Amino acid sequence: MKQKEITLNTQHKEEKNSLNGLNHLEIGNERIGTGIETPMKSDAFAMSDEEKMKKIEFHFKEIMETLGLDLNDDSLKGTPNRVSKMFIEEVFSGLNPANKPKVALFENRYQYKQMLVEKEITFFSHCEHHFVPIFGKAHVAYISKGKIIGLSKLNRIVQYFAKRPQVQERLTVQIAHELQTVLQTEDIAVLIDAKHLCVSSRGVNDSNAATVTSFYGGKFQDENTKQEFLKYVGMKTEY
Repeated sequence: MKQKEITLNTQHKEEKNSLNGLNHLEIGNERIGTGIETPMKSDAFAMSDEEKMKKIEFHFKEIMETLGLDLNDDSLKGTPNRVSKMFIEEVFSGLNPANKPKVALFENRYQYKQMLVEKEITFFSHCEHHFVPIFGKAHVAYISKGKIIGLSKLNRIVQYFAKRPQVQERLTVQIAHELQTVLQTEDIAVLIDAKHLCVSSRGVNDSNAATVTSFYGGKFQDENTKQEFLKYVGMKTEY
């Protein structure tokens, strides 16, 4: 399987990526992101979810009709409503901070001082350039500095940031920064191995390509610690 790794700079909490003179169409094809935070309007939550669903339903109906589809057909007439509910309640629910997982920390009474690795976390996201799926596995690890977290919360944090229009680089950093904040430690590792339908089902139509992104903070920047993490998640050491 052909893979591409993008190792992200873990030293900066704020990053700005130059657009390098590309227009918006070229930006989509070149996978350039605009920052760590998901780009959101200042009034993003002025409308209720119900109002948003009604508006999306109306406009998606327009899109379907523009494509020439007959919405009187029994199979199609409910699609605009289904899509609007799916967007707000499911696949893009991570845009709403109200859906952010509530995390409780516990004292590390076990005195466990080695890395804890949660691997093979399945996630589904959507490419923000073409609104087609990104899917794959996330592997996360941390070394406790006195606090621990319930294992399922690691999965929920990954899912929360995945459920929004994304680029994989940003997703990787968002998960890592959230874990650093929640667990009160810099010692975080995140590795994501994913397929992008914007690559495999359109454009170059390369169904074998996969993308690997990684974040290594604190002790995980030590080569031995990094290699131990990669061994646990089953990645070749050259990654």
